[in-house]
Amino acid sequence: MYLQIVAWDLSRSQATVEGLRGYLKDYAVDAYSTLDGMAMKVWFGNPEKQVWGAVYLWDSLEHAHGITTVTRVVDLIGYPPTSVSVFPVEAISRGRSRHDVIVGLGLALEN
Repeated sequence: MYLQIVAWDLSRSQATVEGLRGYLKDYAVDAYSTLDGMAMKVWFGNPEKQVWGAVYLWDSLEHAHGITTVTRVVDLIGYPPTSVSVFPVEAISRGRSRHDVIVGLGLALEN
């Protein structure tokens, strides 16, 4: 498995964290759920620091390079990610969370 971290500095963009939440709710969460080889994607944002991005967990390195089929965020932000890193996964552990199911959680999906 591979972990990928993709991040944008939004300071040069018209896009905002708040505005990109609509992209998640209306399109991206569902679109990314159709990708083969993606075990998980977690989006993150920090409005104060103008940072937006995601962390992926992929079955293989080849899958990590195939995300262009569903992404629209580069068009919304106006430029490619500021940072992209891919790492082989050394180990995975799950702790005792109050959330049994994590799919569907997040600020963009809250009412």
